[in-house]
Amino acid sequence: MIDLHLHTTASDGRSSPDALVAEAAAAGVRTLAVTDHDTVEAVPAVGAAAERAGLATMAGIEITAIHRGRDVHILGYGVDVGDANLRAFLAAQRQSRRARVVSILERLAALGLSIDASSLMTAMIVDTGRAVGRPMVARALVAAGHVPDVAAAFDRYLAEGRPAFVPRVGPSPAEVGRRIVRAGGVASLAHPAKLGDDELVRTLVGEGLEAIEVYHPDHDEEATKRYRALADAQDLIVTGGSDYHGPGSGRDSALGRVGLPAADYARLADRAASRAAGRRAP
Repeated sequence: MIDLHLHTTASDGRSSPDALVAEAAAAGVRTLAVTDHDTVEAVPAVGAAAERAGLATMAGIEITAIHRGRDVHILGYGVDVGDANLRAFLAAQRQSRRARVVSILERLAALGLSIDASSLMTAMIVDTGRAVGRPMVARALVAAGHVPDVAAAFDRYLAEGRPAFVPRVGPSPAEVGRRIVRAGGVASLAHPAKLGDDELVRTLVGEGLEAIEVYHPDHDEEATKRYRALADAQDLIVTGGSDYHGPGSGRDSALGRVGLPAADYARLADRAASRAAGRRAP
């Protein structure tokens, strides 16, 4: 099994790098990529744990872009995690995330919803390599007893149009794609079905993205076939994975079940290797 969409506690996952690798291995995953939101801090630790477990890895990330006020997630594979320009860009992304969380907490307080935000504040102040976001606020709302689960936290307070929603600001998908390529990576549009707008998907692909995530737990059989056909028609590289966020996160069953075919991984790996070789050339 090849799984190129996994998250750790470096962003909104629930598993440490070591735990994630153990969980992936137990589910039958043999090649993986951690794709934390707006941070590559867990990539070295995941790589070391995977090597000890006899698994193969590829460096990855999931970066949030904005298109007409909407979040669009762009996956990057084979990026140089030490690239100074990429790291500076990601630091700015995480700072924007922190500012957004502070605004959300202020709105919740104005609604009379008190939560223990100490862990969030610690993450924002002490661990600047960690990417904070709405899922962490949602879990704090659950812990405080204001909602029964994370889904309810979004439905009642945190989703677009809800009273504590704060719009995100950030770079365009095309800019994010260019930054991934400059860092030696391959840029892929994440879970396109979640956008709910295939015309937008075609627009984003037309703006220069070279890959698309076809295999994802939120894609039913029809969506998978549709995006596979789009990839074939546009000669796009295909990516895929479980989007696993750890035990109890809601997608547990996808780990070891949703993955990328070996032929698609080989094409992605070849493109990433070629790009890395080009960066090393004098």
